[in-house]
Amino acid sequence: MRLSVCIATFNRADFIAQTLDSIAAQLTPDVELVVVDGASTDATAQVMADYAARHPQVVYQRETKNCGVDEDFDKAVRYASGEYCWLMSDDDILVPGAISTVLRCLSDDPDVVVANAEVRSKDLGLLLKPSQLEMESDRTFTAHECEALFSATASYLTFIGAVVMRRSTWLARERTPYFGSLFIHFGVIFQPPALPRAKVIARPLVQIRYGNAMWTARGFEVWVDKWPSLVWSFGQFSASARTAITARHPAESLKTLLHYRAIGAYGPSEYLSLLADGKRPHHPWSRLIAALPARGVNGAVALYCLATRNSGARMMVYDLVRARCASSVARWVARRFRFPGNA
Repeated sequence: MRLSVCIATFNRADFIAQTLDSIAAQLTPDVELVVVDGASTDATAQVMADYAARHPQVVYQRETKNCGVDEDFDKAVRYASGEYCWLMSDDDILVPGAISTVLRCLSDDPDVVVANAEVRSKDLGLLLKPSQLEMESDRTFTAHECEALFSATASYLTFIGAVVMRRSTWLARERTPYFGSLFIHFGVIFQPPALPRAKVIARPLVQIRYGNAMWTARGFEVWVDKWPSLVWSFGQFSASARTAITARHPAESLKTLLHYRAIGAYGPSEYLSLLADGKRPHHPWSRLIAALPARGVNGAVALYCLATRNSGARMMVYDLVRARCASSVARWVARRFRFPGNA
């Protein structure tokens, strides 16, 4: 096997069939599909049984308990037999020709490949961002250019479906310290020593189903605690490089707190569980912002997005209009961005 597409899944019966369809159509004799099911309680087992019966290159491993996404991805790599493993998400879509593009890239013998992606709405019908990586052509990074690789890709590498890695390299590096981080692949890639050869594919090969992550409901904890802690643990990179990816203490930012209040991800319970103990530096107004009416903040932030129309405004408005605290103002702004107010 040249390539194993490795998926860790849990309770995604409503989405995984579409993901599998996009992969199965591209399987070749030297490509397999490995799915580790973290003890799903929905119809995932039935969906997978059907695919395994129709496709002999599908390897389905159902676990007896859920150990978390990081450990399940590690298991998928261990179950795989391919020389390389593509760590694919369980709800996103491979574009036609994605696997053949990666196989050609592997002829250069890289240790890791980062494949670009486009961002779409949850139903894949709306294009929110045509390219996550701002690269016009493929690029190769040597070990001496590890910080350049970090700067160019770290923000994007919160998305695990971007990563194709030599299996032997994955298995030779530390993984258990990153169990529970939600970003095991990031830790494996950027831990010392630097990988000898990394390649980035500029063409988007994946369609991301935005806003559908299993941990979306925990977004405030993930982005103000887990992700910054991981990024800042890599002391071999300069402070400026790490700051460009994420602030060390995002909760110190008034704008960040308003953002999460506007989408309903930050409120009194998050303040009490994450900030009230004083262990994490945070803005003096953190408690006040947590108590503000979420719907009112939602509308105010939507108007700000309409006024500024910066590079992230479209995706932000999409978040605002899909939030449980979505306001009529946000729905009106959504129409100005040319997508339905109930997207």
